[in-house]
Amino acid sequence: MLTKILVTILVIAGAMFYIRQSKVSPAKERTQDMGRGIIIRFALYAIVSLSLLASAGYWYWDWQDGNKVVSVTIVSPMSDDSVVYQVRKKNITNNEITTVDGIRVRLSNQERIIVANTVQE
Repeated sequence: MLTKILVTILVIAGAMFYIRQSKVSPAKERTQDMGRGIIIRFALYAIVSLSLLASAGYWYWDWQDGNKVVSVTIVSPMSDDSVVYQVRKKNITNNEITTVDGIRVRLSNQERIIVANTVQE
């Protein structure tokens, strides 16, 4: 995630450097050439704006999906017991889950977990 943000910032910085770079031009510039320059500048600003908007949208979607509450059922192979916890998606890791109430549950290699979506009200 950090890599995507850094690449986006690098692209923005490169585009701004390119746009702000002074250009050596002939003594008289034609109106047609000035129009092309304005169109290219507008296109670059539009591309940079769209990439920023897309990055912000993806970042918001990832944050929203990570905060979604799901039901996690832990099934023990040694006994027929199963326990259901309410957990945010971002708090599910390989060996441990952290419930909405802040309880940390460590998982063994033999335990099986079942993740089911729940509706958050």
